Order: sequence, then structure tokens, then C-alpha cells
Amino acid sequence: QVQLVESGGGLVQPGGSLRLSCAASGSIFSIAAMGWYRQAPGKQRELVATITSSGSTNYADSVKGRFTISRDNAKNTVYLQMNSLKPEDTAVYYCYADRVRQPRTISYNVWGQGTQVTVSS
Repeated sequence: QVQLVESGGGLVQPGGSLRLSCAASGSIFSIAAMGWYRQAPGKQRELVATITSSGSTNYADSVKGRFTISRDNAKNTVYLQMNSLKPEDTAVYYCYADRVRQPRTISYNVWGQGTQVTVSS
């Protein structure tokens, strides 16, 4: 079974930077898409950024120019570099993987447990 393990969250001051990592574990041939979503208190979960296995990216308008998503296909790992952080970026950030090809199955819509990012002075 595929598991996603996130790391890198924490407390940072406005204008600061953080880098999130998410590694997929298990016997994996390929992952079609990986990404990050976030959920702030009292709000719905929203897309932050996604990246395909070929490197095509998509960003929410609110993070364009500040966040950069990347992945290492050999390590089945996705990263989110977050710069110029704002208080409104405070949320639990969830890693996401879709169409995970394994020896005898394909897993869809796999989620990590989430990592807290707090932007505050």
C-alpha cells in the first residue's frame, strides 16, 4: 500500500521561506501526478500546486510567483518551496498523489497526513 509522508512544516515569520517534502513509500513503478493542497481553519481544502511526471505544473493564483513545486521521480518525492510567506498561507498542507502504478494495482487519490505551516510574527 502506498503511503505519503510529509515533512518540513513549522512556524515562520511573514516574508520567510519554508520547504515541504513528501515521499511516497512502497513498491512503485510510477506516479502520474503529485501535488499539494492546503486547508485553513474553517475553510475548504484548496489546491496549491500540482506537477505531472513530465514536469508540467499548475499553481493556484494566490501562490504564483512565490511557491515552486518540483519532484524527483527516481525518489517518488515532491517538494514545495514556499517564499515570501504571508499570514494567509497558514494552513495544514497535504501531499497528494494520483495514479500510482504498483506491481499489481493502481492507486488513485492518495493523501498524506498533513503538515502544519504557520506564518506569524
